[in-house]
Amino acid sequence: MQLSDRIKPISYVKAHAAEIVRTLAERPEPLIITQNGEAKAVLQDIASYERMQETLALLKILALGERQIAAGEVEPVAEVVARLRERQPTR
Repeated sequence: MQLSDRIKPISYVKAHAAEIVRTLAERPEPLIITQNGEAKAVLQDIASYERMQETLALLKILALGERQIAAGEVEPVAEVVARLRERQPTR
């Protein structure tokens, strides 16, 4: 992907919105929108956006886990499992 091919001024977006949406569906690469010569926004297809959001959520969970480990806020798995089994009603 050549980034220079994926940079368009906002006037282009206004004039070619339908074409841009079709292109994003066919070629899921982000489109950088400029205004007054400066990058201001990014357009991307919905599938790529959803994957990015899922990835960010997983990274946040990993970061939280690392902070909890560093702070000593962890318990051995065996202890947690034993406590959960104690809570289960017998059948």
